[in-house]
Amino acid sequence: MSPATSVLRGLSTIYGSKMPKFLHLVSLGCNKNLVDSEIMLGRLRDYTLTDDPSQADVIIVNTCGFIASAKQESIRTILNLASCKKDESVTLVVTGCLMARYREELMRELPEVDVFSGVGDYAQIDEMIERKQSRFSPRVFLQGTQERVVSGSNFHAYIKIAEGCNQQCSFCAIPSFKGRLQSRTLGDIVAEVRSLVSRGFYDFSFIAQDSSSYGRDRGESDGLIALIDAIEGIAGVKFARILYLYPTTTSDALVRRIIDSSVFCNYFDMPIQHISEEMLRLMRRGAGAARVRELFALMRSAPNSFLRSGFIIGHPGECEADFSELCDFLREGIFDRVSVFAYSQEEDTISAKMEQIAPKIVRKRLKMVENITRELVKRRFSELIGTEQLVEITGYSSEGEMFFGGKLAVWDFGIDGEVLINDACVPCEAGGLYKCRITGATDDKLIGEIYERV
Repeated sequence: MSPATSVLRGLSTIYGSKMPKFLHLVSLGCNKNLVDSEIMLGRLRDYTLTDDPSQADVIIVNTCGFIASAKQESIRTILNLASCKKDESVTLVVTGCLMARYREELMRELPEVDVFSGVGDYAQIDEMIERKQSRFSPRVFLQGTQERVVSGSNFHAYIKIAEGCNQQCSFCAIPSFKGRLQSRTLGDIVAEVRSLVSRGFYDFSFIAQDSSSYGRDRGESDGLIALIDAIEGIAGVKFARILYLYPTTTSDALVRRIIDSSVFCNYFDMPIQHISEEMLRLMRRGAGAARVRELFALMRSAPNSFLRSGFIIGHPGECEADFSELCDFLREGIFDRVSVFAYSQEEDTISAKMEQIAPKIVRKRLKMVENITRELVKRRFSELIGTEQLVEITGYSSEGEMFFGGKLAVWDFGIDGEVLINDACVPCEAGGLYKCRITGATDDKLIGEIYERV
């Protein structure tokens, strides 16, 4: 279960209060939201976290407002948690992207909520709760040196490197509420990683809306190369990866620098949304099909490379020929993992004004692509049977406490799969790094035997 789509679990430490106050926090949407939630937890260390909202003195929902299904989930979560308030003294806080997009409507329609905020005030959450005061700073919050309470793992952390986006994709409303690109300083990023390493973390995923644009707001054409150089100089970092590359801002030099890195995995996550030349034009993606294929060929040439991408099904203008081309492309087997989404008509976007494809057709196409990607993952898993892999133990498995669960070191945390450990020659513990022999696979899990701690 992804830590970005569930109640933050496994955090029950009391921070020095004789009369503990209880906090229940739900972080919805992407892992970029999760980092913001962890910033808020860092400001609320006087609270004891609880998984039971009916026991909480403060309830926080960090919302997602990206597409229709995420917006619906956010509203359902708010209303459900409002009904769990034990009494009128409980403070219900709603913050995040949905609030940034629909501030006036939500403040009018949700009288159950005590404090509202958007995407600019995560570092002032303690003051807002104390005063029961809503706040909407005009500028999007950009992380500096604020301390976080990292959730969900004792060895892996997401590192946000920028906020906002300069791209103009036809379907995306993110720039309308997240603004233009703002890159964190390299010094702040390095300081955060050093601090986390001192606390035992050794695996990091670097994220932004468009990670490969990092530094461009400061005139740096390949800021990620400088970031890779700096992270490699931090003793104790064992694994790192960069998520959310963008085709037009990913250079060959950047890909080669990742391949040459002693720390960064050959993990390439570049959502391209389509492969049809016409659809790439309509989606305003910037790079054409030839350039996209060229980049993936370079990435795939790396030893032990892992490729992930994302696609939108049913964008306005997608004809049967475009869809068939996409299906054929996916069947080529370039990718290790694929995320697919049904197109969502979002106000304030270019594609919202275009003629829409019937929902029935979109659902049919989505199901076809999901079947293709499901078979792709099964094939990738079967190819790993009999190999020896480095595995990080994440804790008890999704199957229960009879098994430990883990992930391959190259995988990102929580999204690329799970390894069920059904035998071990050495004691295992969460956060440990082990050599593992892959002995089998199910549709969505690998099965392995631990034989040595690294």
